[in-house]
Amino acid sequence: MLVGAHLAAARAAWPPVPGSADRALAVVQQAVDAFAEGYERAQRLTVRREEAARREFIDDLLHGRSDLGRLAEQAERFGLRLSHAHAVAVARGPVRWGEGDAAPRQVERAMLARFGDRSVLLTTRDGRLLCIAPGHQQEVLTHFARAAQAAGGGGQVALGRPRPGPGGIVQSYEEALNALELAERLGLDDPVLRAADLLVYPVLTRDRQAMADLVAGTLGPLTAARGGAQPLLDTLSVYFDSGCVAAEAARRLSLSVRALTYRLERIRRLTGADPADPAHRYMLQTAVIGARLLDWPAKEL
Repeated sequence: MLVGAHLAAARAAWPPVPGSADRALAVVQQAVDAFAEGYERAQRLTVRREEAARREFIDDLLHGRSDLGRLAEQAERFGLRLSHAHAVAVARGPVRWGEGDAAPRQVERAMLARFGDRSVLLTTRDGRLLCIAPGHQQEVLTHFARAAQAAGGGGQVALGRPRPGPGGIVQSYEEALNALELAERLGLDDPVLRAADLLVYPVLTRDRQAMADLVAGTLGPLTAARGGAQPLLDTLSVYFDSGCVAAEAARRLSLSVRALTYRLERIRRLTGADPADPAHRYMLQTAVIGARLLDWPAKEL
């Protein structure tokens, strides 16, 4: 473009005398324009091919479905060393994000401004924003979480645990996804979820039938209450989330302490387990968590 502008200016200033080089300059300008247009077209094609290769690499990486040698070779091209441990963060915003949307671009600028090219890979997948970073650089994922929430105007970010090797990236990614799913099912509203802090929940649901039996045997009698089991289940959930402090639980439920105490007594009579008794509390609280995970009583066990 700059060369073309200079040629155009030269033609305009060239004296119109016999033997003028205007015709020669016009040919040169046409050749330069054609060259520049071809170069830009080639650049766009290269960018599209590079992006397609990047997307294919990320798909193979997150599914673990490619030859490890080929995957490691491709990873170095994109700044990752698969022999090291990596961790994955997944951000979920109020809306689904695409690769070219404003929020992902804003996050990418924030990450580059803070860390530069530090073996960090950003991408979008299934409407979420992903960050893959070396496992020992937890500050990268922490900054990513802040940048994603600022760009998206809220949402949640889940951080998987650092894992070694190509399979470790897949595991960390799945941990982050599972953390987001757990947060949705359990009503967790923490802006940043760490998979390491939620390990108890996969343990509780590993034997689904045993958990279903616990929920049915412990909380099943609540279905006999007027209004069904849900109001009393919500009472137990808030009571446990409040640290078993009746005044705080009553405030969160917009009840009087007396009304809350009545509900807890009703639960004790129906289930035979006293929420205020430490000997019964663990069983009841585990059953309440199981009910959330199994979406009971909305779904049959």
